[in-house]
Amino acid sequence: MSSAVMTSPLGKEMFSYLPGYYENSRIIRVDMNAKGSELDELYRALNETLDQFFVRSATWGLDQWEAELGIATDPAKPVEQRRAVVESKLRGTGQFSGRVIKNVAEAYDGGTVDVTFQPAEWTFTIKFIDTIGIPPNLEDLKAVIEEIKPAHLAVEYAFSYLLIKDLHGVLKLSEMEQIPLSKFAGGGSIG
Repeated sequence: MSSAVMTSPLGKEMFSYLPGYYENSRIIRVDMNAKGSELDELYRALNETLDQFFVRSATWGLDQWEAELGIATDPAKPVEQRRAVVESKLRGTGQFSGRVIKNVAEAYDGGTVDVTFQPAEWTFTIKFIDTIGIPPNLEDLKAVIEEIKPAHLAVEYAFSYLLIKDLHGVLKLSEMEQIPLSKFAGGGSIG
């Protein structure tokens, strides 16, 4: 009697617990594979549901996170950007400080951010250290910063750009041509 191929990982596991005389039974193999496939799907659904409880792994559950935090849902935005907005909002609670601003900005940017205060001018500056050019979700960050900063403080944004002098002799011209113009100083608009 030919044996059926088992594709379900849990079906294979369940089959391994059966007595040895079922080893060559095609019917039992098909039965365990069918039951295992259902269990595989159940475990996948349970794990996917569990993922929604954590911002960094949430997908379809981001709508709930955004609703809970009062964030407008925009399904057209990439999931990573939506996660950054939610995580930033969670980090931005509590008393206003440079540490809060730094945490919020780094949640959006994913790189190092430096925050400096200029008390005499009633401003603070957010400088993006690791990101070259303008972060893709700068407008979202600006909206959150406006929401959490005191009204009497102004905010300025400073960006890091590539300079031709820094790349001269390091990269070939053909390699430099592959870098978007927006990564160079003077090469793109400031959001």
